[in-house]
Amino acid sequence: MTLFQRAHDIVEAKANKALDAAEKPDEMLDLSYQQMLEQITQVRRALVDLAASRKQIELQEQQLQHTVDHLQDQAKAALSQDKEDLAKEALSRKAAAQAQIDAMEPQHEQLTEQEDKLEHTLAALQKKVNDFRTQKEVMKAQYTAAKAVSTVDESAAGISKTFDDSGAALQRAQDKIATMQSRAGAMDELLQSGVLEDVGGATDDIQKELDEAGSAAEVDKELAALKAEIRPGSSAPPELTGP
Repeated sequence: MTLFQRAHDIVEAKANKALDAAEKPDEMLDLSYQQMLEQITQVRRALVDLAASRKQIELQEQQLQHTVDHLQDQAKAALSQDKEDLAKEALSRKAAAQAQIDAMEPQHEQLTEQEDKLEHTLAALQKKVNDFRTQKEVMKAQYTAAKAVSTVDESAAGISKTFDDSGAALQRAQDKIATMQSRAGAMDELLQSGVLEDVGGATDDIQKELDEAGSAAEVDKELAALKAEIRPGSSAPPELTGP
């Protein structure tokens, strides 16, 4: 096998594969049915043409037979009038017309036989077309059902995959929450054990002590003022200041 032939075979195989993938069974069946109907139409046209030819020969035979009968009558009339020569002429023409009839008869029989065969062929083809039409509708229904089942299966597979993805996302979220909760619990334990200092808490304790000292100084100051009012002659204690 030459390289060119091998390349041609590969291209043809790929083309056929692509064609098979693109073809739809229901469309293929409809196309085949239409082609069969076209063949039936062609056979019917051929049958009509054949019948027309047979009918034309029959008309010619009828006309010739009428001529034969007429010439026969003329020959008899000529003899009754003692015109033998005229009778011979009539009989001669009669023989020529009869010869034409005899020559047409085999052709007429052949056309009749062909017409009968074509009628039987047409009937057989029509039966096949009718049977194919019934099978076609059944197969199209089966294809539609199979396609619906396939669509449902694909949808179910997609839903299952979505559920799997969603389940994985939920699991990741749960794992992250559990990690954060574990970390927060560990931080609380470390703070309570003193391993880690609560910087925010220390700042609050210092501020608390400062606030308490300021409040005590204010109380001492008010107490001294109150004593001065009650004991005007006593010397006032020195003013307290904050630490």
